[in-house]
Amino acid sequence: MDTRTEKVMTLEAAISEFVCNGAHLSIGGFTVNRNPMAAVYEIIRQGFRNLHLYAHSNGQGVDELIGGGCVADLEIAYGGSGRFAPTCIRFRKAVENGQVRVEDYSNYQMTLRFLAGAMGVPFLPTRSGLGSDIVHRWGFSTADRETNDRIPDSKLCIIDNPFGDWGDAHKVVLVPAINPDVTIIHVQKADPAGTARIEGLTFADVEQAKAAKHVILTCEELVPTDELRENPDLNRLPFFCVDAVVHVPFGAYPTACYRYYDYDPVYLNDYRKMALDDALHEAYLSRYIHGVADHQSFLRLQGKERLEKIRADERTGYAVGLDRR
Repeated sequence: MDTRTEKVMTLEAAISEFVCNGAHLSIGGFTVNRNPMAAVYEIIRQGFRNLHLYAHSNGQGVDELIGGGCVADLEIAYGGSGRFAPTCIRFRKAVENGQVRVEDYSNYQMTLRFLAGAMGVPFLPTRSGLGSDIVHRWGFSTADRETNDRIPDSKLCIIDNPFGDWGDAHKVVLVPAINPDVTIIHVQKADPAGTARIEGLTFADVEQAKAAKHVILTCEELVPTDELRENPDLNRLPFFCVDAVVHVPFGAYPTACYRYYDYDPVYLNDYRKMALDDALHEAYLSRYIHGVADHQSFLRLQGKERLEKIRADERTGYAVGLDRR
């Protein structure tokens, strides 16, 4: 038996096996694009707590994990869902109420941190952040860093250019590597072994996956390996990086998955209203997450007509005529 094909699992089993209370978790996607939402909902449904969450510039996934009570600490560049929530709503409430500790970096710094983790080096240098408050405002206290060996001793370090003035850089910023316990990303196609094809922008997903100890891959289509071998240059993640493969059509919904479906403006508008009110948000969790058995049950609540409206046009990769207001 080819052990590479034993990675296909149910979503419930994959989350149960690789996520635990207090885990250092990274999720892929960017604002309202290709968030691994089916996995996010399953994490909330299974009731995991005190997660240390990493994200690049995520939106709905981060907000719902925080709103679901799963997150204690967050390291991120930006948390927002476009015009629906320029700053994620439950994220903002949690920070204001002291329920989540946050350490923020620039977009480029977060990419470098994941890249350092993927490369197996402790840090990477950049000039990003110089001249901004990002280098001065730290989210984790000295006491936090002393008692938690999973948090770097310093948010970052500014040093003199070790090569003098070569390259016209007098100072450089060193940002620490990230090595999550598990990274979860959603892709368009994967084979049973875990080879992944991402169409469109990859964001920081590849670096996030390669930096992690374990990777859960959710996919729109589970395809034969031979299909992915036809154009191997389009494959973004090799099978040996992946621990679990989960076939979840509409697994990024209500965010978008390029060439498959767009984001759902109706859902995101409704979510914004419910997220702003604590009582409505509790009702939202009860109905849409805890009140359903799995992602397919969640999708049935939305209805076929809603899903059909956001289906992507074959030529453009986006929904045509979609009212995005």
